Amino acid sequence: MNDSAPDLIRDHTILSVVTGSRAYGLATGDSDVDRRGVYAAPAPLFWRFTKPPTHLEGPLPEQFSWELERFCQLALAANPTVLECLWSPLAEKVTPVGEELLAVRSAFLSRHVHRTFLRYAEAQFRKLEGDLRNGGAPRWKHVMHMLRLLVSGLHCVRHGEPRVDVGDLRDRLLAVRRGEVAWDEIETWRAALTTDLDTAADRSPLPPEPDRAKIEELLISVRRRSVD
Repeated sequence: MNDSAPDLIRDHTILSVVTGSRAYGLATGDSDVDRRGVYAAPAPLFWRFTKPPTHLEGPLPEQFSWELERFCQLALAANPTVLECLWSPLAEKVTPVGEELLAVRSAFLSRHVHRTFLRYAEAQFRKLEGDLRNGGAPRWKHVMHMLRLLVSGLHCVRHGEPRVDVGDLRDRLLAVRRGEVAWDEIETWRAALTTDLDTAADRSPLPPEPDRAKIEELLISVRRRSVD
């Protein structure tokens, strides 16, 4: 860990949330507490030859944080893991700057969500198919989260924001995780979600592109204020 890392997390975190199964409404007795955060490194740190890290792990177990600029870049690209941080129902820390970030979260969204969520789910599905072809069993937890990702993406494309808590599907998804659902049924569910995503894309309320100018305005404002 970078020498300045503890201070960046301790002193400059603007948003910290719980993600993963606890935020999805899919937690079981052995579920970890997955924490994701955003820290805003003071602008003077960028004036040095050695720049502040774009991301950090820890200090808590299962904790991962991004520097604000990197977080914004990933969110503008509709990265599912990053976007869900902005809509997590389990916020542990939100500073005034964090509130500003949440206030513009819709500016990150665009119809690129359709492509990125499908691409992530498709990549995961191909890996799982490879496990089956090689005679192994799929990692059922990954199968569950592939389906959850498609559910979240479909909701976002249809309604204009990601869906994090999928608790109404808890029983069905946890049955997948336990390996109790036949692969043919999983394939059918995945195909239906994929088709629905494609269909919804054409009439989505999401704009074609994210509002980069609004996000950049926030980033510049935060940087300027950190110099004082």
